[in-house]
Amino acid sequence: MHTAPLTPELRQALLERQRDEITEYHIYRALAQRMSDPANREVLEEIAGMEKRHYDLWREVTGEEVAPQRWKVRLYVTLATLFGLTFTLRLMERGEEEAQAAYEYLARFFPQAREVEQEEAQHEDRLLELLREEKLEYASSVVLGLNDALVELTGALAGLTLALQNGPLIALSGLITGLAAAMSMAASEYLSTKAEKGPKRPLKAAVYTGVAYLITVLVLIMPYLLLDNYYLSLGLTLAASVAIIALFTFYNAVARGSSFWRDFLEMALISLGVAALSFGLGYLLRLWLGVEV
Repeated sequence: MHTAPLTPELRQALLERQRDEITEYHIYRALAQRMSDPANREVLEEIAGMEKRHYDLWREVTGEEVAPQRWKVRLYVTLATLFGLTFTLRLMERGEEEAQAAYEYLARFFPQAREVEQEEAQHEDRLLELLREEKLEYASSVVLGLNDALVELTGALAGLTLALQNGPLIALSGLITGLAAAMSMAASEYLSTKAEKGPKRPLKAAVYTGVAYLITVLVLIMPYLLLDNYYLSLGLTLAASVAIIALFTFYNAVARGSSFWRDFLEMALISLGVAALSFGLGYLLRLWLGVEV
């Protein structure tokens, strides 16, 4: 099976590939056991079987058994529970650069290594395309709630900061505005989804939009409830806004294979631009109306 003796360096490379293969076998198997959808379970079991075959191939060469990295199995199972199956599997794919370099090295001694690499790349891509997941189907509804909350509420809070100059009052005004907007956005998403007559259920889409909006509202107004300095509160609110944008953009970039930096910069610039404009308008309106709070 190989064209050179098993040097210590070559043996170590093989044992590392064995470890990765058996670890991924246990990850896919654990995820499959948690699937309620039979189609998704079948896909994951097929990938797990492929990983086990590759492990057995390298085990025949080294003559050694290798234990899986249990911490990594637990990590990816937890990520799948929290963020969904598609995100987790795509995240696993992003860590394959090291494996590809290892396969390139092994292919110099084992022709089978290149075949294994190609099988994994082609087979996994084809199978992952077959996965169906509710969290990803309703991601557009979450995006709608986040986008509107971040743009509208950061702008409103920036304007209210200069207009009112009172932390609890700013928080109260922002909360009332946010609650009304969340219900409005949920109702709009319900009607829009119902009119589309697509696979998404209107009520569930509305809930995703409304909940995403409401959570964003609570995060953004929290600094005004905890701090006395309303300018510092505004700074923390803007920082929280950028952090939320970064987290969800990263999620979307991994799950859907989109560009992180392009989407992140576009959304961040819009949100912060609206906040800056509203901040200036709040100052001008306060002067024009002569309001003192």
